[in-house]
This record gives sequence, structure tokens and C-alpha cells, in this order.
Amino acid sequence: MSLLSLLFSQPWVFAAFIVVFAIALSVHECAHALAAFWLGDSTAERQGRLTLDPRAHIDPLGFISLLLLGFGWGKPVPYNPYQLRLPRIGPVLIAAAGPASNVIMGVLFALVFKWSLLHFGGANLLTIFTEAGAFLNFSLALFNLIPVPPLDGSKALLAILDEYRFQHAHRWIASQGPNLLLVLVLLDMILPMGPLTWISSASAWLVQAILVL
Repeated sequence: MSLLSLLFSQPWVFAAFIVVFAIALSVHECAHALAAFWLGDSTAERQGRLTLDPRAHIDPLGFISLLLLGFGWGKPVPYNPYQLRLPRIGPVLIAAAGPASNVIMGVLFALVFKWSLLHFGGANLLTIFTEAGAFLNFSLALFNLIPVPPLDGSKALLAILDEYRFQHAHRWIASQGPNLLLVLVLLDMILPMGPLTWISSASAWLVQAILVL
């Protein structure tokens, strides 16, 4: 879904998604940097990534993709695996910190959305903003759990394959990740219910599930 289609039909929803994207992405990338810092590597901190300032994390191409395709990404957070106290599991923990932060944010947004919907109704700006916040945070978390490089879910898969007997599979997945991700995007455009559409549906279901709690 193109967010640009909302610009003239539902401008407040469009604005809410843009603001929420900046917040969700900043929390996501800062969580990566914070996890790396806690594990002993200060690379991200030295490069100014241990911050919630969106200017440090937004990737222009990822932002354009959000507007045109309905999903986007930020600048990857750098870290030195040789500086980590847990060199084998450390990259997985750093990767998991991003989606975990978005799940927490999604739950918090959903709870405020539930309260705002009850007290102010669906047309209120706070209601629109918090609904967008819950949906987009859950979507960002689920999207990044896809085990395809450079997404966060790939770190767990590559850690499992980090043995000599799996070296060919490890090398192939690491090198072909962007192509595999492109295939997922194309499938989503062709199929009635592609992978990204399933993520949107799952995110909407999570928001609704919290509303009925």
C-alpha cells in the first residue's frame, strides 16, 4: 500500500504514519546500538547511533520505499563482533533488540489507542496517532523477523549455519539476501495475499487482540 495515496484522502493518517515511522525506526535502531554497547562494543556510540534522534537513523531510500511501497528501513547499526563479550550469540541479541523494542512500543501504543478510542472516539487525533503507532511498530517487528539478510531475523539463521558443514548455505544466504527480499516484495505484488500482506494482517490482528483484552 502506498502511503502517498493517503496524503490527499486522509492527510491526518498520512502525517501520523510518517511521525510514527520516525519514532518506531529510531527506537528500533537505538535498541540495536544500546544492545551492542551493553555487550561491550562502542562502535555505534562513537558514530552517533546511540540516540533517539531520527536524523541519525533514517535512510532516504528506506523512507522513499515507505511512501511508495508501504514498508521502509533505516541505516544499519554498525558493531564490531570481535569487541562483544558474547561473540557467538552477541550478534543475535543485538539483532533481536530491534524487533523486541518495537513489540514493546506496539503494546504501549495499542493500550493508549484503546483508552483514547474509548474516551475520544475514532476521529480524534490521539486515536489516529496511537492506532498508527501500534500497527506500524508491530509491522516493523514482524517484517524484521523474516530470516533474510539484511533483516534482523537473518542473524539467528546465520548463527545456526555458522559451522563448517553449512558454510556454502551460509555464504549463499548472506550474499543473496537482498535478492531474496526483492522476491518477497515481488510476490507480495503478484499474489492476493503475499508475505508483506500477511505481516500487515498479523499486525492489525495484534492491535485488535489488545483492544479486546
